[in-house]
Amino acid sequence: MSRILLVMAMALPIALDPVSAQTEKIDYTSIGRIREEGLQRSQVMDHISWLADVYGPRVTGTPAMEQAGEWAMKRMREWGLTNVHLERWPFGRGWTIEKFSANLIEPQFQPVIGLPRGWSVGTNGPVTAEVVYAPIESAADLDKWRGKLRGRIVLNQAIRAVRMLDQAPIVLRMGGKDIAEAQTTPIPGARSGGAPTGRADGAGRAAGAGAGNVSPRPSAQQIQEFYQAEGVVAVLDRGSDNDLSAGGSDLSWQTQRVDGGTIFPGSSGSRLNPPEGVPQVTIAVEHYNRMMRIIEKGVPVRMELEVRTRFFEEGATQNGFNIIGEIAGTDPQLRDQVVMIGAHFDGVPAATGATDNATGSAAMMEAMRIIQTLGIKPRRTIRIALWGGEENGLLGSRAYVQQHFGTATEKKPDHAKLSAYFNIDNGTGKIRGIWMQQNLQLRPIFEQWVLPLKDLGVEILGPRTVGSTDHASFENAGLNGFQFVQERYEYNSRTHHSNMDFVDRVQRDDMVQMATVVAVFAFLTAQRDDLLPRKPLARPAS
Repeated sequence: MSRILLVMAMALPIALDPVSAQTEKIDYTSIGRIREEGLQRSQVMDHISWLADVYGPRVTGTPAMEQAGEWAMKRMREWGLTNVHLERWPFGRGWTIEKFSANLIEPQFQPVIGLPRGWSVGTNGPVTAEVVYAPIESAADLDKWRGKLRGRIVLNQAIRAVRMLDQAPIVLRMGGKDIAEAQTTPIPGARSGGAPTGRADGAGRAAGAGAGNVSPRPSAQQIQEFYQAEGVVAVLDRGSDNDLSAGGSDLSWQTQRVDGGTIFPGSSGSRLNPPEGVPQVTIAVEHYNRMMRIIEKGVPVRMELEVRTRFFEEGATQNGFNIIGEIAGTDPQLRDQVVMIGAHFDGVPAATGATDNATGSAAMMEAMRIIQTLGIKPRRTIRIALWGGEENGLLGSRAYVQQHFGTATEKKPDHAKLSAYFNIDNGTGKIRGIWMQQNLQLRPIFEQWVLPLKDLGVEILGPRTVGSTDHASFENAGLNGFQFVQERYEYNSRTHHSNMDFVDRVQRDDMVQMATVVAVFAFLTAQRDDLLPRKPLARPAS
């Protein structure tokens, strides 16, 4: 293996264009060592199992998140990283599920697949109640149902057709057309890509909602207040009517979220406001539809339901935190400059957060382990940051950037010292390249960086700007913030914010590749004579 790497390292400079070769000084021997350590002795899957199997779900403000943070810092210190610490910031109220049970008991018994929506209140013990269909689409509906819902469980959406799983792309792999599209310059102002971020809007509307209503549709808060005042036991939904991608796709892929027992609970409450409303639960569409069809026949439907949730108030110790660790730079002239790599550490309550985003956090930790284990002495400091609160609006990375770097117009001294931040947040798929955020000055640099990685599938230099994840916090502050291009596989369709986000969906070989590629990018950024060039004017990324 080492002979192959040495031959590759010796041959690559010859293939470079003479002009380009003078631009970058690339230490191919060190890259060969990084590849060998990363590809042959990876520990990335062990990191993922600890984060997801043992500590998942890692919801910001919960004991599981705190325990995961302690584990990550302990592991970094064992590797010899320096300046390992937490940086706390105000988050609000944490929330977790302590118990959930749902069963149809009439007309026949059936266990129901479901989960409480985020920040939902509980039922104060097990309850048995009749199920009714009572959608609220207008002010007139409030009058229609007033006095008729006390002690009942409410279904609030119409039946949705369930498609066969082969009727739309579920597992996405980049082909030649997708690769070509990724490397084209989009229409100015257009955006795509980034990690999908779940929306904390309402439970969705019934078919035809809002069309031809005489009165405006009440807000989600007004509907919740009505259900609470009327004494509703709980509200069940079957997820959003939107069956496409969970968020922006890097390319023009159209992704159908799957059914078949996969659910995508959103949020119903707030981390900032006191717990209120009635319990809200998302259940499998097949189970939801069955109850609807029975109700349409005039046959009574009854359920037994228990929702037990817990809130964690924010006291003197703030609930939000980021995890920081470093490999100190060694060049007297450059060691105060910084290269950052990172990923969001938090997840959503639906599952263990394996592909969103234990994969990203584990890849970044493994990249640091590779560099530290080899004893490579970077010229600049390489810093890892694992963010809290990404799922709530990039809260952790925004707090960090504001504290350490300031803004694009009110810059702090360290603003000038950051070369780049590299981010991962698109699941388990291998890295296929990098989005350049319309900073085309980087193309001749990155073209040389990917040469020793092309055999690993790294080839895309996407010119477009992508957002919706933590690199956007850096981009918005006028800094270099980049997201890697990844294979999506099941991420948008099945695992993102769903009850199926477990370690079993993680692809080991791709994770090994991912961590190795990140380590190479971090090393090359740290070794350059100059900082990576920035765009003259940075525009908001999201």
